[in-house]
Amino acid sequence: MQIFLILYFLTFFGLAFVLPTYRVWKSTGVNPYKLGSADTAHDYNGKNFRLVMLACALVVIIFAFTPQLYPLLVPIPYFVNSYLVILGAALLGAALIWVLTAQIHMQKSWRIGIDEDVKTELVQTGLFKLSRNPIFLGMRVMLLGFFLIIPNAITLAILVAGELLVQTQVRLEEEFLAKIHGQTYLDYKKQVRRWI
Repeated sequence: MQIFLILYFLTFFGLAFVLPTYRVWKSTGVNPYKLGSADTAHDYNGKNFRLVMLACALVVIIFAFTPQLYPLLVPIPYFVNSYLVILGAALLGAALIWVLTAQIHMQKSWRIGIDEDVKTELVQTGLFKLSRNPIFLGMRVMLLGFFLIIPNAITLAILVAGELLVQTQVRLEEEFLAKIHGQTYLDYKKQVRRWI
């Protein structure tokens, strides 16, 4: 499971963040990474989400390479179960496929954060017919799968913090989209649920 998690997170971040960032930049000339360091709710949320992702990486490194330190993460024995590990791995796989599919549907509109400089197209096709926020939904599923595979106090904290940050970011982005796209977005919002 250690090797699986290392390969999974390298694949997830490579295919779900690095590759689309490069693809959008190459096709549009626009840097899609829009999380800054200003004193705003958006950038504060972005900083904390980067910390959550860093915590994921550190947990995987400890789990894979320094098992003697793993007890320091305070394992939760109640959740240690081979069936939950299988479920967690299935959720990770489903989340990866879901997120990558949603990013393909977004095409040039894909961003990390809110782009106030370039008005992007409002995507309403593909997975966006099922969910207004399919990428964030996939990330929520990914964090749950991660917790189920290695349940401990840190992965539980990551799951809770990630959920709070995603919920906040979605609301910030939906408010922005309503301002930019007006009635078109409001009509879309009536037709499609926030999650699924």
